[in-house]
Amino acid sequence: MPLNELMYRIETFIINPLLLLFFAFGLLFFLWGMVQFIWKADSEDGRKTGVQHMLWGIIGMFIMVAAYGIINLIVNTFGL
Repeated sequence: MPLNELMYRIETFIINPLLLLFFAFGLLFFLWGMVQFIWKADSEDGRKTGVQHMLWGIIGMFIMVAAYGIINLIVNTFGL
């Protein structure tokens, strides 16, 4: 099996699904933070926790999108 085919299979069947899974976790974390923020709107600590979860969810999703972009940039640059 040539190196290009191996790299393609690794990207397609391992890396991309993992990035999608972690992005989904970030989205769920964000949504859970939003639910906490709304449900505990009368509590200062509840709102603070919800905002922190939303922030970390956004950061996680941004990292996953950036990783996907960097991987595609490398693949397209080197023709893998």
